[in-house]
Amino acid sequence: MTASDPDAAASVCSRAGCRAPATTQIVWRNPRIHTPDRRKIWLACDEHAAYLHDYLAARDFPVTSEPFSASAEPPTAESS
Repeated sequence: MTASDPDAAASVCSRAGCRAPATTQIVWRNPRIHTPDRRKIWLACDEHAAYLHDYLAARDFPVTSEPFSASAEPPTAESS
């Protein structure tokens, strides 16, 4: 991965400070501000997938975990 490779940079874990390759998509929404058809996606490495999932679940957000492959089609939900 290089700084000039935007695809590689986009496929790292969303946990603050983590630069590990993503292996899981954490798909969630905040029902207080998001309509049911809007989904947000955080990417997670193996080490942080459970932490990020539990962080959102503790806030009563609908959340699921799905496998992520950098070579697959880009996610269709809004990423942040």
